[in-house]
Order: sequence, then C-alpha cells, then structure tokens
Amino acid sequence: MFEDQKFEKADYRFKPLAKGDYDACIFSNCDFSDSDLSGNSFTDCEFISCNLSMVRLNKTALKDVKFRDCKCLGLHFENCNDFLFSVSFENCILNLSCFYRLDLKKTIFKNSSLQETDFSDCDLSSSLFDNCDLNGAVFSNTNLEKADFRSSVHFSIDPEKNKLKKAKFSLAGLPGLLDKYKIEVY
Repeated sequence: MFEDQKFEKADYRFKPLAKGDYDACIFSNCDFSDSDLSGNSFTDCEFISCNLSMVRLNKTALKDVKFRDCKCLGLHFENCNDFLFSVSFENCILNLSCFYRLDLKKTIFKNSSLQETDFSDCDLSSSLFDNCDLNGAVFSNTNLEKADFRSSVHFSIDPEKNKLKKAKFSLAGLPGLLDKYKIEVY
C-alpha cells in the first residue's frame, strides 16, 4: 500500500511501477508509455503531465482519479475494474481511447482532445465536455441525458441512436446533430 506519496519524473517504460494499491498519490511528469498498470488500484490519485499512451489497464481500479496535462493515447478504459470507476480529465489528449460500456455519469472532460474516442454504450448523463475536440468520437447507444456539449466542437451525434433528453448544445453545435441527414447549415 502506497499512501500520500509523490512520484516525480520517473520512467516506468522499462522498470514497471510496483504492483499495489495507491491512495492519495501524485504522479508528476512520469512516463508510463506502453507499460502495464494491470491489477493496480488508484484511489484519490492525480496524474499530472504524464505520458500514459498505450498503457495496459486490465482490471486496474481507478477511483476518483484526476488526469491533468496528460497524454493518454489509445487507452482501453473499458478493461478497468468498473467498481467505483471515477475519472476526470483536464488538458489531456485521449485520442483513440475507448470507454465502451462504462458508467461515466457526471464525468468532466475539460480542454481535452477526444478524437476518435469510443463512448459506445456508455452512461455519460450529466457529464461535461468543456472545450473538447470530439472529431470522429463514437456515440452509439450512449446515454447523454443532461450532458453539456455547449463549448465543444467537431462532434457527430445521431439523436436517433443516443439518449439526449435535456442535453445542452450551442447553436454552432447543431450541425453535429444533423450530420446523418447531410443537411448544410450556415
């Protein structure tokens, strides 16, 4: 068990992070790229300016974990332990990641790139997409009720294949709801 520890400028690409439970720990400027975090548990932890691209997350527990200024390319969050799964992202690159079938109620995505990220079958109700780039992101059978997309761009969401009751969109975002109809909005 690792509690209230700070890990700075560590390179875990060749020497993996010790397996275990991490509680209230901060990882700053660490490189985890292409490493294996499977089976670890992170509770109330923060990852700041870390590279987590292509990290394996099989049965990894992420409970109230914050990612800030991180590069998280190609992560398969759907492989995580879903018990008490709770994450937030600020200024992160999450391109090509997958959240398939996860409960992401009230999740915050702020100033992040979510290009080609898969949100199929997720519950994103009451989530916030604040100033995010959702180009190519997949929303299929996704619960987006009360989700806020007002400041996000490049999304394409089919209202017939997703739950959108009381979701918030800006006037500029309307074309993203009409893509499938090939309507030109000026």
